[in-house]
Amino acid sequence: MRKLIKNGTVVTAADIYEADVLIEDGKIAAIGTDLKSEGVEVIDATGRYLFPGGIDPHTHLDMPFGGTVTRDDFETGTVAAAFGGTTTIIDFCLTNKGEPLGNAIQTWHEKSKDKAVIDYSFHLMIGEMNDDVLRELPQVIHEEGITSFKVFMAYKNVFQADDGTLYRTLLAAKELGALVMVHAENGDVIDYLTRQALKEGNTDPIYHALTRPPEIEGEATGRACQLTGLANSQLYVVHVSCADAVEKIAEARNKGLDVWGETCPQYLVLDRSYLERPNFEGAKYVWSPPLREKWHQDVLWNALKNGQLQTIGSDQCSFDFKEQKELGRGDFTKIPNGGPTIEDRMSILFSEGVKQGRITLNQFVDITSTRIAKLFGLFPQKGTIAVGTDADIVIFDANVERVISRETHHMAVDYNAFEGMKVIGEPVSVLCRGEFVVRNRQFVGKAGYGSYLKRKKYGEDMKHQQDSIPVQ
Repeated sequence: MRKLIKNGTVVTAADIYEADVLIEDGKIAAIGTDLKSEGVEVIDATGRYLFPGGIDPHTHLDMPFGGTVTRDDFETGTVAAAFGGTTTIIDFCLTNKGEPLGNAIQTWHEKSKDKAVIDYSFHLMIGEMNDDVLRELPQVIHEEGITSFKVFMAYKNVFQADDGTLYRTLLAAKELGALVMVHAENGDVIDYLTRQALKEGNTDPIYHALTRPPEIEGEATGRACQLTGLANSQLYVVHVSCADAVEKIAEARNKGLDVWGETCPQYLVLDRSYLERPNFEGAKYVWSPPLREKWHQDVLWNALKNGQLQTIGSDQCSFDFKEQKELGRGDFTKIPNGGPTIEDRMSILFSEGVKQGRITLNQFVDITSTRIAKLFGLFPQKGTIAVGTDADIVIFDANVERVISRETHHMAVDYNAFEGMKVIGEPVSVLCRGEFVVRNRQFVGKAGYGSYLKRKKYGEDMKHQQDSIPVQ
């Protein structure tokens, strides 16, 4: 049935205005005032914002790691995402060296089949670069619509690729029209520092952070930027956590390099002291890069405000505290890396960003949706509210206050990283392609409704982005 959302305040990356929004066949059919309501379902959004559905560019659902598997799969993870205002995720498809890329992609299709309640797509990990991989990449792009490749510079002997692989990936991406993503930490130095810590009997969760200092993230970020310039390619640095990495991204962008940066809500509101919590509670906050000293938060907020960082992902990678995180008792290197963050990404950015005056409403929409859609080949189908786009809409109450808690969240994991945090603003109802997934704070969606998205090549929407790189 056609739907008419009346009396809401539409917010895009560029505009704020009051209007009615008519939805037909999953698309936005009209935007205006006093639209006729005969024969349509009317939804009253008086006093509420209408945001384009959030896009989370960084999730790890049903992912094997450290001898276990993330607690949230494509069903529970996307339900939680929807409650948080996210209507599209892009999950990381992990590959195995020596095996065809197509095998890994098929595995991820099987993981997500008939489970996702919102739309989704995949990034593809590149762990090695050889003639076989190069032969497969055009097919990956044209047939699967996967136009972003992830290279790990950390996790030695697990995921880490060497600099030659990163450089060849950058060259291939330039030729094929893909965006290269990097986890930027110096895995070799981390390996040395980790072994030294264990040798000295330092096994508590805090040593996860102390063996991955911010200088190591800054160094790897700078190296990735330099290689991007050398290859004349394009780079997206994931989960930026510290001033050292922000500085390297800003330097690269000021040189005119095609470099982008993402941070995550956990780095904006949590700090390194959480890893020192007693009774092994610090293990809940073990992820990579690690939480930093509190002063880095101001740098990250300023970088979002001034455009040095452009997006926010969740890096959702949830493991139960019981039985999973506890695998690392007595050895911090065995604590599964990751945290539950998919549900609270947008609320935290709104509450701590918009409500605190750190960013504007338009920046909020750009950071959580529009910029991501443009970078990852989904714009204008996703990422904005305009006639002809998918009707991915969040009806948002900007004034309600709530307390984040495991007792009320919708993730499958047994703790919440933001437990007890007060936030202002939350989604009331969430539509994906014109259908309610969450309505009046109740889940009304269906497993399997989510559609796999084939994405356009990087650069096809560059006309929408050329004015986005600030001259500083």
